[in-house]
Amino acid sequence: MLVDTSQQPPAGPRGIDSGTTWGAAPYPVLVADPSGDVVEVNAAAAALFPSAVPGAWLRCVVPAWIADAHARTGSPAADPGDAASGSPAVEPGDAASGPPTSPVHGPVGDRTFEAHPTRTDDGDVMWWLVDDTDRRLAEDALASERKRTAFLAGASSALLSSLNVERCMEVTARLAAEHLADAAVIVAPPRGRKVPLTYCGPDGDVVHRQVQADLEQLPGLSDALRGFPPVPSRWIDPAAVPEWAVPDRFTDPVGSAVVTPLPGHGVPAGALVLLRSGRQSAFTESEEFFARLFASRAGAAMSAARMYAEQAAITTTLMRDLLPPQLHSVHGVEFAGKYLPSGQADRVGGDFYDVHPGTDEGQETLVVLGDVCGKGLDAAVLTGKVRNTVQALLPLAEDHQRLLGLLNGALMNSHHTRFVTLALASVVRSGGTVRLRVTSAGHPAPLIVRADGLVETVETRGTLVGAFWDITSTTVQVELAPGETCLFFTDGITEGRGGPLGNELFGVRRLESALARCAGLPAEAVVEHIQMLAAQWVGRGGHDDMATVAVTAPHHAHLSAVNGHTRGRYTA
Repeated sequence: MLVDTSQQPPAGPRGIDSGTTWGAAPYPVLVADPSGDVVEVNAAAAALFPSAVPGAWLRCVVPAWIADAHARTGSPAADPGDAASGSPAVEPGDAASGPPTSPVHGPVGDRTFEAHPTRTDDGDVMWWLVDDTDRRLAEDALASERKRTAFLAGASSALLSSLNVERCMEVTARLAAEHLADAAVIVAPPRGRKVPLTYCGPDGDVVHRQVQADLEQLPGLSDALRGFPPVPSRWIDPAAVPEWAVPDRFTDPVGSAVVTPLPGHGVPAGALVLLRSGRQSAFTESEEFFARLFASRAGAAMSAARMYAEQAAITTTLMRDLLPPQLHSVHGVEFAGKYLPSGQADRVGGDFYDVHPGTDEGQETLVVLGDVCGKGLDAAVLTGKVRNTVQALLPLAEDHQRLLGLLNGALMNSHHTRFVTLALASVVRSGGTVRLRVTSAGHPAPLIVRADGLVETVETRGTLVGAFWDITSTTVQVELAPGETCLFFTDGITEGRGGPLGNELFGVRRLESALARCAGLPAEAVVEHIQMLAAQWVGRGGHDDMATVAVTAPHHAHLSAVNGHTRGRYTA
């Protein structure tokens, strides 16, 4: 049989001068016969395995992973005790017919080797040992970096999946406790004397708490909250970690601690405290560096969540005065309104309405419906200014022309180049009748649906506000009997394009026909019906802002007196 020379040079330990061939090889080489006895070793193998001398039993002089691999090459029983176990014996001559095993790996002391078997002509097995410690260390380091990179990518996705500050802190604490330490504590910037903390222990449960604590008790914590670089963990005495910085369910003594800042956008988002018990190894420099990489991502996510929360709070506060009000019955008259902005993501726009109740039943209630030129946020800003100005001019509400003139002057003197159309109505209940004084300033004339379904147009007209220095308008007085409604609307209703072909206007005629079917309905039902039909007409197509306000004389409203002498109040 020829020697397998695919990986190593040919060798012949029996009858060949090893000193001129494999004996001088820089790699450890040893030869064993099929029975497991050492036949010959070179100088490198003798230095690595001092007990490996010819005639020694292989299993006694080399690590078990080499001896086991040699046994799998087809040797008889490497251990004399195998005969007693009933294993069939293999003759030395038969061993040569078995193929050598693939290379095997294992440790020798503090190094790792790869052993390559080669069968000789005599049936022996020659083992070439290659030191692959450095390669394996590099592979392990690469695998570790890949694992860390994958963890950071997953952590970034988990942290950025929510813009809720509390949720972001929970995810940070849970990921840190699961992958970086035995327990983690998120220290948020103090609020006065109280320090918000988020704990996560070995059990994975997250707890939020506020404590009154001295931050100087934990070395490096106060500096981390100010954004300064972290102190090395070897400078932190584990016994000095205060009780408030340890989760309740972390019962083991603290063996090692890391304090690192959570960087934010200009302002630190807090600090991350990592804890390991005394049963675990202390944090290495590599682990501290990796913790800082994680903390940088967590801090950015938490900072973004805080910025979003602050902006959302500001938006909510500002939006509160821009959103249309909820209308209800006032002094025996039903009021209802509905608004649909042009953009699906918008909540406010250029259309608006307000109802300013009179001080008592004898005082007129002012209804204002307006349409600012434009859409979106820019139009909403002017909408807020117009609404605030009208509210400031309420003492002059009895004179519609004067109110409109003062409003026009305010808009002409501002930096805005937009104009607005308005419809005003002063409403008061008198017995079973509702009386209105209606004035239009460039706005579509309102419609009245009578009890019998007849639809009338209120003949009022005027100049739009904010475009010319001189404006004119006419005021018309109308009355509503019980069950009758006066509908105010913006041009987004009548000019909405849709229908079968998608380009036909909803139009005034279609609006009048829909309103006729609303005879006798409450104000809320009227606006819901009109808005539903208009929205269905435009479908998914673009449209302008749509706003409607209904003023209805109820069927059964009546006055009730508390003591039979004082003036009563309308109950419906």
